[in-house]
Amino acid sequence: MNEQESIIILKNKLKFDDLSIKKVRKFLYFLLKYNKRYNLISKNSEKEVWNRHILDSAQLVTFFNNNQSIRISDFGSGAGFPGIILGIFDSRFKFHVKLYEKSAVKRGFLSLIKDELGLKNIVIKDNVYEQTLSTDIIVCRAFKKLSEIIRISREMVKKPHKLIILKGKNAQTEINKVSLDKNYSYKLSSSITDKYSKIILIDAKKNDS
Repeated sequence: MNEQESIIILKNKLKFDDLSIKKVRKFLYFLLKYNKRYNLISKNSEKEVWNRHILDSAQLVTFFNNNQSIRISDFGSGAGFPGIILGIFDSRFKFHVKLYEKSAVKRGFLSLIKDELGLKNIVIKDNVYEQTLSTDIIVCRAFKKLSEIIRISREMVKKPHKLIILKGKNAQTEINKVSLDKNYSYKLSSSITDKYSKIILIDAKKNDS
């Protein structure tokens, strides 16, 4: 899917406004510029960046309640997917996004993007393994195995929350390998960017442990 086709989907289906599209383009300018030096994304994915990275991240907005202020935690944000894209969309949904990234180089890039795009709703953190995480939604893309994501959810987020996890064709297999107790319920949704990829949607009830 090329740039123009992707922008049509961003505007018509996902409801990104003109200002958001402008910020996405600016983000991509810096991403491709600094990717030459820091390998922020795979070089092989640069030609597919609109579909493989932008739309893949942007599709998550369809799972959020647009009438609420939402605290989002992006585990392993990397070059800013999906967290930066969700932050760009914030003008409508009041998203407050924490980007967790262990790489100092990538955190430096995320800070640059935050400043250049004026994303005041973005906070950049270096350690997801905090004692307690205050969040409404956890989002993950190419982070860790589902079992580790669930472990973090169980041990570090005490209040009810949701998990939205982008996975490939083996999503159901990963779910089958995880022991989900009565506090966790899930469903699978198809990705709009790849017919084999899935989005795991998990509701986590209050954890008193």
